Amino acid sequence: MAKKRVNGEGTIGKRKDGRWEAQYILGHDPETGKQIRKSILGKTQAEVRAKLKEALAEAEESCNEKPREYCVSEWMQMWFSVYAQPNVRETTARYYRGYIEHHVIPRLGETQLSMLTTRDLQTFYKDLLENGRVREDIKDIKPGLSITTVHGIHVMLKSALKRAVQERLIPSNPADFCIPPKIAKPKLQVIPSEQYRIYLSAAEQRGVLPLFYQELSTGLRKGEIAALLWSDYDEQTQTIHVTKQYLFYEGKGTVSAPKSESSNRYVSISDEAARLLKQEHEKHPSNPYMFPSLVTGEMYHPDAIVKIHRKICKDIGLEKVRFHDLRHSFATAALQSGVDVKTVSTMLGHSSAGFTLNVYTHSTSRMQQEAAQTVGNLMPKMLER
Repeated sequence: MAKKRVNGEGTIGKRKDGRWEAQYILGHDPETGKQIRKSILGKTQAEVRAKLKEALAEAEESCNEKPREYCVSEWMQMWFSVYAQPNVRETTARYYRGYIEHHVIPRLGETQLSMLTTRDLQTFYKDLLENGRVREDIKDIKPGLSITTVHGIHVMLKSALKRAVQERLIPSNPADFCIPPKIAKPKLQVIPSEQYRIYLSAAEQRGVLPLFYQELSTGLRKGEIAALLWSDYDEQTQTIHVTKQYLFYEGKGTVSAPKSESSNRYVSISDEAARLLKQEHEKHPSNPYMFPSLVTGEMYHPDAIVKIHRKICKDIGLEKVRFHDLRHSFATAALQSGVDVKTVSTMLGHSSAGFTLNVYTHSTSRMQQEAAQTVGNLMPKMLER
């Protein structure tokens, strides 16, 4: 079809079927940035030309319409219900709702969205770090929010304001130019393998050996090991199916999907771990939980498991080791024992082996040194005379 440009705003041409067609561009898709192309068909060139002129006039009028004015409160609530809640995990949605209701609306809610500045956000973050705590029972002790929480609020606001830019409500995203609080990466602590026996003996003294043996040999997250049911275990294959986690937010517990898609996984356990697991189940055969609380018989609160770990560490003088460091201990021991990174990554539920490599650089560096030495020893000694 030969096309003729009309005033630089569209093209008109005759199709093979005899009809005339006009094509024009109606802006760009906010998601992909690609041009939005529209077509108009007619029996004659004059008819199509008239329709094209009318369509371009309507498009121009639409572009010149003043967008609706939102205040920050209105926009954040609309963004949450329309864009965030349907597309994020349930736990993330709960955090977002809390951030919006407890922090964003009280401090920024009445500000016009179009008037929100980078300085407003930067001041907001500073205020949260110094005096953002909502809970009255600990506000006097620790008035400011944690760096992690404030960083999470920044990430949420950046996403919400990006959508406002895409819908042409604001010309640019003020969060893009903020300096959010930097999360300090905690130093990885591990229990030296020679101290495993001491740690596990202390766990046995407290009646929780099977639970902590499983943790040290699988590296499960605290919410994952708390949520395990006996039905998640396959005795024949000696594998545990991790399909859920137990989380608490604002005093409410919920069993939800794991942290990510890759966190839904099968984890193999050793013969000794299987023996301890069977032994544990024989103590409470009708209880559905794999590791029921010694106090309530119900599912452990994840923080209760952490508290038991702290007591164990205090018993043996390892008070600086966090519960999450048991996960690091498992990964480090596995890698240094020669287990390939892909297998370790899958067992941990990481999104990729590359992520595992980045987290456990200290272990893989040592492995590379050992590999280099091993290969070097195999090479012919060319320089010997």
